[in-house]
Amino acid sequence: MTMTAARPATAQARPAARPRRHGRRWPLYTLLAVMSLLTLGPFIAMVIVALSPRNAPTVPAQWPDSLTLDNLTQVLGASGFAEWTLNSLVYSGVSVVIILLTASMAGYAFAKKRFPGRDTMLWTFLATMMVPFQATLIPLYVLVSDFDGADTFWGLIVPTLANSQAVFLMRQFIMGLPDELFDAAKVDGASELRVYWTIVVPLTKPILATLGVFVFLWHWNDFLWPLVISQSDATRTLTVGLTVLKTEEAQWSMLMSSAAISAVPCLLVFFLLQRYLVNSIAMTGLK
Repeated sequence: MTMTAARPATAQARPAARPRRHGRRWPLYTLLAVMSLLTLGPFIAMVIVALSPRNAPTVPAQWPDSLTLDNLTQVLGASGFAEWTLNSLVYSGVSVVIILLTASMAGYAFAKKRFPGRDTMLWTFLATMMVPFQATLIPLYVLVSDFDGADTFWGLIVPTLANSQAVFLMRQFIMGLPDELFDAAKVDGASELRVYWTIVVPLTKPILATLGVFVFLWHWNDFLWPLVISQSDATRTLTVGLTVLKTEEAQWSMLMSSAAISAVPCLLVFFLLQRYLVNSIAMTGLK
């Protein structure tokens, strides 16, 4: 007597594999590629013009016959350019450190501390974002000049440190942190400074990095306030210095070389902190 093994109940026919949808997405990929080229177009043209010989026809009229590094070498060796670059680094770097420190402290206070007038103080501070900087430019310049701050680094940096956007972003991020962490630290007898340094700072690294990139770009590309307060090469930033080169009727190849060199620190900051930017986006999505 032969016995036929019954098929287990779980052994059923596998569902047919879903057809691949990559073929249906080619219009989206094409659109993204075109948008990427349109976005990178000005930067590519800037680099081409910077590497083109002087008075040579170049884009968009025609492609240059040859490329050279003479323009970049001349810009790097020009008087004032190195000093302008150093001033921009000082202006941006010091501003980033102070703004991140003060914004994270203020964000922690507004998010986790209860004190009289907290909400009124916060929204009053945020209301300053509605006042255009041009409306306060002249009074601010007069005030700084009365304290002998014109053409000084502290006069260049201090008026830009009150950043309500940074405080708001830090507050919103810290509000999402569990209150149990802060309660446990208080039970252990940790001081406010220790709670800030051991809990707030490590947990807010992604948003600190993101905010640091934004603040660095804001100050590196800032033009109006450095133009008004800086009166000599001692405090003149790179953006203002490039304007000086333009007023001296420099060649377009020289101007594009200066612009290309000035964009290098921004790209370096972005690539160095790219990992933290991705983490901040991922944490925001998890919230």
